[in-house]
Amino acid sequence: MSEIRKHYFLEEHCIIASNRGKRPSAPKACDEGKISSSCVFCHGNEDQTPPATAVYKDGEVLRDNDDQRVTGWDIRCIPNLFPVLSPDAEDVFHPDFETKKGYGFHEVIVESPLHKSRMNLFTDNELLLLMQVYRDRVMYYQSKEDIRYVSLFKNWGKKAGASLEHTHSQLIAIPLMPQELLKEMQVIDDLDRCPYCEIIEKESGKERQVFENRDFIVIAPFYSKVPYELWILPRKHTSHISGFDDRLLHSLGKCLKFAVSRLDATIPELAYNYMLFQIEKPNYHFNIKIRPVTSIAAGFEKNTGIFINPVPPELAVEHLLNRK
Repeated sequence: MSEIRKHYFLEEHCIIASNRGKRPSAPKACDEGKISSSCVFCHGNEDQTPPATAVYKDGEVLRDNDDQRVTGWDIRCIPNLFPVLSPDAEDVFHPDFETKKGYGFHEVIVESPLHKSRMNLFTDNELLLLMQVYRDRVMYYQSKEDIRYVSLFKNWGKKAGASLEHTHSQLIAIPLMPQELLKEMQVIDDLDRCPYCEIIEKESGKERQVFENRDFIVIAPFYSKVPYELWILPRKHTSHISGFDDRLLHSLGKCLKFAVSRLDATIPELAYNYMLFQIEKPNYHFNIKIRPVTSIAAGFEKNTGIFINPVPPELAVEHLLNRK
């Protein structure tokens, strides 16, 4: 049985095809293989990475020196060794096409000094610190000249693009606004009220709700591109993480921890990406989208932009909450 669903406000479509979920290869967790015996992100290996741009230790924010590295840290932010963009990018020119130098910043946020640590094992204080680091680093790069957007995301598992197992997030600051967000803002600006606020009203307490607290709601969206996709939305309309105080950050961390914990409990070692979407414009509504990697986009998806999801979000919530 299949049905075509439409994105609430972006006029995009996906196909919920529950019969395809019976295929033996979909969905399943990724095979991560054996754990490496050495890891450049682990404590004690600080000299194996570039000097940290920010080191969070015992309530302070420090920096590495070229010849001396901070040890005993809680969270370490370092330049990516293979950056997508660089602040030292050179001008480029092509006679036939428009080009722009690859200016920007690419940072890795090492979330814990412990190799075996996972977000679902973080204490409340560790969750709060990570959310504070997210806020601090986004605001730091957002203030840089010629930076128009800061992409903050986490890849977990090889199939989701993580090259190292040690838990970490990434941040890429770019000199342009992503086309997807420009399109979304154009649609939002033409509406009478915030569509995300309407989604919260429609989904609160309903069958696709996964978790809630006083500040946020976690849902499996009606328009789910992939199995077990989750959205985290602040109940109060807020456009950017810079507007979050520590209480909100702690509340956000609890939602993220619950969401990834339920994903892992449902399909152990499931690969996923989570991405923060935010624009410093009053009309935009901050959101986090968590998209597990259970299959590969094939010819139809790439040819049409329409995703086939074999697990209806309503069924996904039953699995995630272990409902009979």
